[in-house]
Amino acid sequence: MTDRREQLAENLARVEERISAACAAAGRERADVTLIVVTKTYPASDVRLLAELGVRHVAENRDQDAAPKAAECADLPLNWHFVGQLQTNKVRSVVTYADVVQSVDRPKLVTALSAAAVRAGRETGALIQVALDAESGERGERGGVAPDGVEALADAIAAAEGLRLDGVMTVAPLAGTYAGRPRAAFERLREIATGLRVSHPAANMVSAGMSADLEDAVAAGATHVRVGTAVLGVRPRLR
Repeated sequence: MTDRREQLAENLARVEERISAACAAAGRERADVTLIVVTKTYPASDVRLLAELGVRHVAENRDQDAAPKAAECADLPLNWHFVGQLQTNKVRSVVTYADVVQSVDRPKLVTALSAAAVRAGRETGALIQVALDAESGERGERGGVAPDGVEALADAIAAAEGLRLDGVMTVAPLAGTYAGRPRAAFERLREIATGLRVSHPAANMVSAGMSADLEDAVAAGATHVRVGTAVLGVRPRLR
């Protein structure tokens, strides 16, 4: 366990250096960017070590893995983010531990999340997942609403009991205009986020960037970066 703790500490230090350097290059304060460590496929023991090392935000993408892990780590001072595509039949479970759901992309999911949050007596943060590879009215390959659907979805979230509209999220697309162009994709997300804040001023969270492209995300104004591999190592294959 000591070896694993040292490994995680070294990896976190390297990621911290990258974020700090990216902030400096962009003329931003380091405090403006929050690191979310994506702990999917890794055990609760790693989450505990990360908490000891000062990590306060962790993310998961599959409820069947996240729910027991969050329960095992319920005593830790952590904010849990759900970042995967979310089916409505998993919503009741997810709202019991997720402080923020980053993958809200359709009205049906808003309705389900609202009902579950009210039932659980919780306020759940919601980010609109923007699909930069989707045409009007479509969903992206990895989930998400097309850019022209963001405003209507934001209004629905803002009006939904038990939900709090926190901002937007994207994943650098693998197809379409922005494929292979993460900086341009994240700049487009910033434009969308800026437009959203005109009608929803409190929706100031911009979640973008992962291990390979966090510098591009910071340069484009991301407030949160989601880093997994660079902290925890290459992921084990899912069984």
